Amino acid sequence: MQIGVETAKAVDQRRVFVVDEDEITRAALQFMLHDEIETHELATPEEAYEKGVDWLKPDVVLLGVSFLKARGPALIGELGAKFPGVRILVVTDKSDETTAVEAMKAGAHGAVVKPLTLEGVRKKVDTILGRGGAAPLVQLSMMR
Repeated sequence: MQIGVETAKAVDQRRVFVVDEDEITRAALQFMLHDEIETHELATPEEAYEKGVDWLKPDVVLLGVSFLKARGPALIGELGAKFPGVRILVVTDKSDETTAVEAMKAGAHGAVVKPLTLEGVRKKVDTILGRGGAAPLVQLSMMR
C-alpha cells in the first residue's frame, strides 16, 4: 500500500471496472485507483459482462466515451441491466462532452473529464460510492 492511502477505503470490498478501448487510459485509471479499491481493466463491455458474473459484479463502471459514440446511449441501460445497482461514470475528453451529456440523460451517474488526475479520479469514485473525499459528479462545461 502506498503512502496517503486510506486503509478503510482499501478494505471496504468495493469494485471498479475500467472499460475503455484505449489501453493507456485503462492502465492510468487502474493505477490511480488500485491502492484504494479493487480495480479491473477491460477492453470491451463484453469482457466486463464475462468478468462480472456471480460475486465479481462491479460497484462502479468507468466507461470510455468511444463505446457510447459507437453504440449510442442505450449502452448505459444495457450495463445497468447486466449489473443492477452499478454506478456509471463516463470517461471523456472535452471534445466529446455532448456524448457524455447524452449518456447522463440515459442514466449515467457522472463524467470524468480528461486530463485525468489522481486526486480528481479518486474524488469522483469516492463520491459515486458515497465515501469521504467527495467531489461534484458533473463538471462538464455544457451542464453549466
